[in-house]
Amino acid sequence: MTTEPATDAGSGSSAERAFASALSPRRERTRERLLDAAFTVFAQHGIHGASIEAVCEAAGFTRGAFYSNFSSKEELFLALAERAQRRQLAALETVVEDLQPDVVRDGSVDHTAVRAILSVVVTDPGQARTWALMRAELELLAMRDPTVGAPFLAQEQALRRECGAAIERILANLGLRFTIDQDTAVDLLLGTYESSMRASMIANPEVQDGDVAARSEVLTQLANLLVASTR
Repeated sequence: MTTEPATDAGSGSSAERAFASALSPRRERTRERLLDAAFTVFAQHGIHGASIEAVCEAAGFTRGAFYSNFSSKEELFLALAERAQRRQLAALETVVEDLQPDVVRDGSVDHTAVRAILSVVVTDPGQARTWALMRAELELLAMRDPTVGAPFLAQEQALRRECGAAIERILANLGLRFTIDQDTAVDLLLGTYESSMRASMIANPEVQDGDVAARSEVLTQLANLLVASTR
């Protein structure tokens, strides 16, 4: 296992630790490896069933390396959610590059474009099942622990706002618009997509990550109600 200095274990604010990490490429690599390991370990065993030792072992580091970056499993969990959200927003900004310019024809909307947008907002399709398990763990923890619930809710609200603005920009570029206010439309679309993905996983427990797909007919019907052409 790799050993890293742990003199700052448990000391300083999370913002200070993030700043220190940003200054050190080596430390940033350590942090990312710990996050990657935690993503798999937490999904397999849950946050209460997974130990810090298990995360460290999976990442190939000691407890000192862990505490140099995170003060607790809960802070690590929130960091995982924040990293996923950053990646989702980055993917959202680039997904329009893969969409065809003729998604609107004679006033009729191709809702495949809407589903493509939603798929990158909710999760990486290649890790759909793993992330669904992770998100369920995080939501339960947030409901049970106010110290996690408050920052988790703030993250969620910020993500919804940024996603809503980005989706609206993409729709406008495609000649589309929401038929109701942006916040409500985004909540309905993302909520339906997420619940549909969970139902698909429960119904097909043997399906692998890359093959998990939301029920397209549900999304199409909702998109028909919420998205219209501006032409």
